[in-house]
Amino acid sequence: QVQLTESGGGLVQAGGSLRLSCAASGTKGTFSNYAMGWFRQAPGKEREIVAGISWNGDRAHVDDSVKGRFTIARGNAKNTVYLQMNNLKPEDTAVYYCALAYRLTTMVVVAQGEYDYWGQGTQVTVSS
Repeated sequence: QVQLTESGGGLVQAGGSLRLSCAASGTKGTFSNYAMGWFRQAPGKEREIVAGISWNGDRAHVDDSVKGRFTIARGNAKNTVYLQMNNLKPEDTAVYYCALAYRLTTMVVVAQGEYDYWGQGTQVTVSS
C-alpha cells in the first residue's frame, strides 16, 4: 500500500503564500522512483492538475493558471513533494490533492488517469 500525507493548507489573504507538503510512505518500494503531482478541486468544478514533477525532479510542469506563482519541487529524500504557492488569489481556493504515478517513467505525468495513488486532500482558502 501507499499512503500520501498532505499538510500545509489553510486560510490566507489574497497576495499571501502557502507551502503544501506531501510525504509518500508504505510498502511499495522506493517512492523516489516515481513521478508525483498536485491537483486541485474547487467547489462545483472538476479536479484539475496544478503541477507535476518527474521522479528525480529535473522536469516539471506547472499549469498556465498558476505559472509564475506556484512552484513544485521534490525534497532531498525524494519521497516528498512540495507546492510553493505565492501571490494567492481567491480563485485558488480549492482542496489540493497530492498524487503519485506508480510507474517507471522519466517524464512528468499530467493526466489524472495516470496517477495511481492519491492523498486525502488539504483545504486552501484564499480570502479577498
